[in-house]
Amino acid sequence: MQRRSRGINTGLILLLSQIFHVGINNIPPVTLATLALNIWLFLNPLKSLYNSCLSVEKCYQQKDWQRLLLSPFHHADDWHLYFNMASMLWKGINLERRLGSKWFAYIIITFSLLTGVVYLFLEFALAEFMDEPDFRRNCAVGFSGVLFALKVLNNHYCPGGFVNVLGFPVPNKFACWAELVAIHFISPGTSFAGHLAGILVGLMYTHGPLKKIMETCAGMFSSNIAYPEQRYYFNSSGYSGYQDSYPYGRPGHYAEVPRNYDVYTAGLSEEEQLERALRASLWDRATVCPVLYQILGSREKCQSGSLPF
Repeated sequence: MQRRSRGINTGLILLLSQIFHVGINNIPPVTLATLALNIWLFLNPLKSLYNSCLSVEKCYQQKDWQRLLLSPFHHADDWHLYFNMASMLWKGINLERRLGSKWFAYIIITFSLLTGVVYLFLEFALAEFMDEPDFRRNCAVGFSGVLFALKVLNNHYCPGGFVNVLGFPVPNKFACWAELVAIHFISPGTSFAGHLAGILVGLMYTHGPLKKIMETCAGMFSSNIAYPEQRYYFNSSGYSGYQDSYPYGRPGHYAEVPRNYDVYTAGLSEEEQLERALRASLWDRATVCPVLYQILGSREKCQSGSLPF
């Protein structure tokens, strides 16, 4: 099947440039796999947009339920792909580090399906309430709804601070609603119901029963799916890897356990990491130098760093 856009895909080039600028080794695996899947399906779509987009008419009335799986991972053009995946890149890095790769993958799958279901419900309700059958024909495609759900999670875990929306500072806890309105003010052709569905799914997770339902289902099918406590190690360019461990044995416990930042440094910014490293270096020198002075008989050798090992 032919690609949906012709000529140079500037948005795709910018996206790949941004991914390589961050560094593939610096992107957690589920986030990287999600980016790769969306890029692959943009270049090699399983079906056309007309046959993969989600609508009440196509999905519910014609029983074409596979659209629930196809629609989130297909995009209209390269710029649609770029803006969605650039947002996914940063949200994914932050949330996957916090929640762990296994649970984050579980969230991506659940949110992708549930956002589509809520979207269908909203469009059906609008069609019935307003007696307007065109709402049943509205067809949505793209990862935007899932991103709005992830935005709710990200703001839930980082409630403080402000974001800039159309030049106005908005508290994080209201950012989703402000961006929902702003996007449709700037680009009225986007799917308002699709984005709203994402926000509702995110709220179902953070303030509703969805998280507990997911925990129950995870416990029924596998005892290994949990919020892992992730241990990160850093190199000179920042985050470079991770290890999953499950010392507490159940989902949700990770957020309840105080972090030991002397061991787990994922919560520190690069400036805080540098400051901690400098303090540790100064402490080591202040502690070791008096001992080496007795051995070497030369304070200058110790302070200059010209040690015999």
